[in-house]
Amino acid sequence: MSPAPPARPAEPRAADPCRFPGCGEPSVRHLSLAEARRAFDELPEEGRRAPLCRIHYKEWKRRTKDARKLERLGR
Repeated sequence: MSPAPPARPAEPRAADPCRFPGCGEPSVRHLSLAEARRAFDELPEEGRRAPLCRIHYKEWKRRTKDARKLERLGR
């Protein structure tokens, strides 16, 4: 019995573009659409996930910092 051939590495997929209107940068994080809309009302209501670029992810973190802290503390 010969050993199985080595597995080929997966091809890197292209990053989804940022969902924020007018941005189009490659995404670095995917949030649930409901979670992302807590900070950005302008996001379109399509799909379940919202890919965000580095800039908009950092903005989301700034805008939801207090709410996320309260959730971790158990309100």
